[in-house]
Amino acid sequence: MTNEPPAGLRANIVRSYLSDPISDPEFFNSSKNMHAWKKLLYGLCFFHALVQERRKFGPLGWNIPYEFNETDLRISVRQLSMFLNEYEEVPFAAIKYLTGECNYGGRVTDDRDRRTLLSILDKFYCEDVIKNEDYKYDVSGVYFSPKDGDYESYIEYTKSLPLNPHPEIFGMHANADITKDQAQTRLLFDNILLTQSRSSKGGAKSNDEVISDVATDILAKLPLVFDTEAALRKYPTTYTQSMNTVLVQEMVRFNNLLVTVRASLINIQKAIKGLVVMSSELEEVANSLLKGRVPGMWMKKSYPSLKPLGSYVNDFLARLKFLQDWYDTGPPPVFWISGFYFTQAFLTGAQQNFARKYTIPIDLLGFDYQVLDDKKYEQPPEDGVYVNGLFVEGARWDRKTKLLAESHQKMLYDTIPTMWFIPIKKDEIPNRPSYVAPIYKTSERRGTLSTTGHSTNFVIAINVPSDKPQGHWIGRGVALLCQLDN
Repeated sequence: MTNEPPAGLRANIVRSYLSDPISDPEFFNSSKNMHAWKKLLYGLCFFHALVQERRKFGPLGWNIPYEFNETDLRISVRQLSMFLNEYEEVPFAAIKYLTGECNYGGRVTDDRDRRTLLSILDKFYCEDVIKNEDYKYDVSGVYFSPKDGDYESYIEYTKSLPLNPHPEIFGMHANADITKDQAQTRLLFDNILLTQSRSSKGGAKSNDEVISDVATDILAKLPLVFDTEAALRKYPTTYTQSMNTVLVQEMVRFNNLLVTVRASLINIQKAIKGLVVMSSELEEVANSLLKGRVPGMWMKKSYPSLKPLGSYVNDFLARLKFLQDWYDTGPPPVFWISGFYFTQAFLTGAQQNFARKYTIPIDLLGFDYQVLDDKKYEQPPEDGVYVNGLFVEGARWDRKTKLLAESHQKMLYDTIPTMWFIPIKKDEIPNRPSYVAPIYKTSERRGTLSTTGHSTNFVIAINVPSDKPQGHWIGRGVALLCQLDN
């Protein structure tokens, strides 16, 4: 038996007020500091509704959709009451820690999500809520902390709130609604595809012919596997150039995927002709080719990607060409960061070159970041690396001011110009106004921790120049992506 939270901010807050212990008049009126109690209690219920409703925005809201529930709210309410009764001054540090780090934060497993949770809580557990009678929860002024009143007045105020909340109250840009609607539409069509019949009408190609044609087309485009031994001879492991090792390791990883793709396509053609047995794995490959999806057999050996089959194949071929060009003509002046299978190895290679050049221990190094102009760079930098291929979601890069700025309407992503990753001692990294933006490989953002200790999706967090406070961009779910889904 499940107890689902009601849909919508309004219904969620009302439900909190109608449930135990807030609905108990004796408990509601028992605080020694009634003004702070009523203000912070409403803020807590609003916070509870907000963190649950953010889930509908997908990865923009939370990287992992957490099941925050009534017990989290109940224990937080009781702790709030206890602390207000025991202390003269409101102990904000204590109630923030218990609510944000323990009760709600205890469910949170992703560092970026924890940052988001604490940033949202700061809006509702702060001095201004108590001191400022007209405290607004968002810039529109529609949502505010209601004035002191009896129990019923809070429910009446909540029922007067808009039925469909604007993304602004969640800290989101208006474009977040488009992202949410697209995700719901994609889910609908995925489910419709599951009901698709497999019969073909007269005159149309049969399913077998379609699968065979797609397999033949992809096979014709695939290059030969990389000769890693020749690569090792041309780019040997040396003390001064770690990128040689990065290149050869990338070739090995892409070879594994290339062999899997080629073998599965050849075998599916043989299975259609009856020359080999149609195993369950091959059948899954056939169904995926028919629906334009990337087969699960490939994804087991692949880098993370959410692209459909056609785009995935083009992207795969572009990555292979990137490595082939590197092998043929030497390291490029600007590295396509999206083209790496294991991006962290490339970043470590850049730091290692710097560490060995200046004899600095590598564990003392970090990166400083500089966003450059939109132009072609023919020469690599003296230290560090130039990279391109990044996109920003939830904001845009303003080319004039060279700062993060609000997205244009209906523009969900923006490209980031070439960036300069500069290795530097961690204690020498300049402290500039910036937003610490995580880089992810795909828009799904969530990943699993691999045996190397790295996430399969998160790459690194970088400082992007900004003139707005961190909390503004955290609420918008701003992140950099190595690739889009189309």
